[in-house]
Amino acid sequence: MGLIKKAHFVLFLLALLTIYNVRSQEVVSWEPDFRFTWNDFKGSVPVTSGAAATTASGITYRFSTFYENDELQVDYKVFAYFYPTKSWYKPKLCNDVTLLHEQLHFDITELYARKLRKQLAETKFTKNVKEEIRSIYKATIRQLNDFQNKYDSETNYSRNLPVQEWWVKEIESALKL
Repeated sequence: MGLIKKAHFVLFLLALLTIYNVRSQEVVSWEPDFRFTWNDFKGSVPVTSGAAATTASGITYRFSTFYENDELQVDYKVFAYFYPTKSWYKPKLCNDVTLLHEQLHFDITELYARKLRKQLAETKFTKNVKEEIRSIYKATIRQLNDFQNKYDSETNYSRNLPVQEWWVKEIESALKL
């Protein structure tokens, strides 16, 4: 096998392994009745982290386009996911309030998935659909990150109990809409 063929073969194998790793990653879709237990947090605790726990969650989407009556149509799906193997906690620092705080991070992710769905539904797309969806997605993710940071800041990472309780009520109420 020549050097170029070997290089292509190695790149092909790396691509396959990367695809397999992404697809084999455990994910949990947001569901109204799903509630965390500490057993859901399967990731390794980073040695240098000062945090008590981390919830890895995110929003993904997929879409397709088609024409109907000479008009461009966009079919899309948006999902809020929790990633157990990237989420972790320190048992000595965590309690039920911490767990509820982490649950709300996932619930907030779902709220922003809904915002993304709504914005996509209200958008009149041009032939530049891919870039338009990507732009809307990126803006939504920035807003989600800002909101998650605000939540952590205002609750002092769940330590401010009255504010944490207020956030629980607000997020639960927003999810019922």
